[in-house]
Amino acid sequence: MERYKILEELGDGTCGSVYKARDWRTNEIVAVKKMKRKFFFWEEYWRLREIKVLRKLNHPNIIKLKEVVRENNEVFLIFEYMNYNLYQIMKEQRRPFSEDEIRSFMSQLLHGLNHLHRSGYFHRDLKPENLLVTNDVLKIADFGLAREVSSVPPYTEYVSTRWYRAPEVLLQSKLYTPAVDMWAAGAILAELFNLSPIFPGESEIDQLFKICCVLGTPDLTIFAEGTNASRLYGIINYEKILPANLSDIIPNASPEAIDLIQQLCSWDPSRRPAADESLQHPFFHVGWVPHSLRDPLDLKLSIMGAKPTLELKLSDFGAEPEDCFLGLTLAVKPSVPEFDVVHDVSQHTKEDSLFCSGLEDHSGRSVVQAKFRASCSEENFFSSPSKASNYLDSLLKCQGKFRISLLGY
Repeated sequence: MERYKILEELGDGTCGSVYKARDWRTNEIVAVKKMKRKFFFWEEYWRLREIKVLRKLNHPNIIKLKEVVRENNEVFLIFEYMNYNLYQIMKEQRRPFSEDEIRSFMSQLLHGLNHLHRSGYFHRDLKPENLLVTNDVLKIADFGLAREVSSVPPYTEYVSTRWYRAPEVLLQSKLYTPAVDMWAAGAILAELFNLSPIFPGESEIDQLFKICCVLGTPDLTIFAEGTNASRLYGIINYEKILPANLSDIIPNASPEAIDLIQQLCSWDPSRRPAADESLQHPFFHVGWVPHSLRDPLDLKLSIMGAKPTLELKLSDFGAEPEDCFLGLTLAVKPSVPEFDVVHDVSQHTKEDSLFCSGLEDHSGRSVVQAKFRASCSEENFFSSPSKASNYLDSLLKCQGKFRISLLGY
């Protein structure tokens, strides 16, 4: 360990302590996990579950184990260094995360889980503290409780921090599956919106009660044989609890996010989508929104058998300050080759708009092309395409398939 200089302690756990260190040879910052247990033979620490799992995993959303060092019967695991964990970020967050930020975190988590599960393992201890983040890149860490999917039950009863523990584990099932990771992912998704746990139980029984308060009391027939459903009897026999409206609990979440949380946090493990299935959920594909408008152009194009998409473009600002305006053009993006490029040249802008050459009624162009102008006043001047996009999101509250594309200026 002479090549590593310990800089500070980052955390202390049951199995080991984690330190920030510097590699003398490369000047690289690393994380060093010092195992508390003594290891007297090489074979002992090579059988460590965390080492065994991480040696087989290589994915951008899973923490990288760089080296294992044994010195004086002590074992040190050398990891790539990450600046924060997700719990720290949520704790210091002064405003709610945007849905795009949440979508990015969850997409990375699910990609990492998909690789983990496909490699034959499940984590069993997913929680914000075990999700490390640097420059918005998220990586799953701490595989000390990971198990092989093919390993023979019974499994350990105590799995994961209580707030992220799946109901089947709380009910002491010995036959749980990688679906326990998907439950934890759903709880983390809800927490990213509220910046507080959705199931903050003070004991295992209180944890079950908190889950019932959100999801309602379950049908006991969904649980596998050997599950200790008697832990629920006191809750169920006292009074049947109806499921809460999740939109009231998480008011800033979109309907797509609510639906994904409900699917992941299902009492029935078999109904929870796998990681790859979750990535196909509409929550991760919200660039497309339903469209119910039926206009003349749509009717004419339907006759042609083509379904064009609509693209929103940001035109250039004028050269002079007094001529500044935001020009936004809503135009058909071609899905068939019979489209001509029409140049619209006005006093201050030059824009290319696309029109179908097969249309005889040129007055239909008024349906295709709609320009929005925002003067360079203090109230409505947009300083960036992202601000313009946010404004347009509020304008285009119609059902349809709009693709928003903002061009630089």
